[in-house]
Amino acid sequence: MDIRQVTDDYAVSGQIAADDIRAIKEAGFRSIICNRPDDEQPGQPSAAEIAVAAEAAELVFRHIPFTSGQMTEEDVAEMAEALDEIPGPVFAYCRSGARSTNIFMAAKQAKG
Repeated sequence: MDIRQVTDDYAVSGQIAADDIRAIKEAGFRSIICNRPDDEQPGQPSAAEIAVAAEAAELVFRHIPFTSGQMTEEDVAEMAEALDEIPGPVFAYCRSGARSTNIFMAAKQAKG
């Protein structure tokens, strides 16, 4: 897992596994957002599997999936809402981290 800081309160990485949750919590994150649709790639852990591990570690989990290159205004609005509601710092992931970075920037821009 390669954690990349986007801001002081938001970081991204590529796909994680349930075993990564402990390291995410130990790094100080309080919430996790998954921007990857389930079954995008064979063998990837489901969002539900990651959610169970996150909740067991007392981390807030949100699933805001969208296909790479197909981000909608609704996706951006849902991300902006999540960022307002959940405690930071926030860790987000997708296939590579790029999608989670792009939606974060779009959500911040939408808020003005």
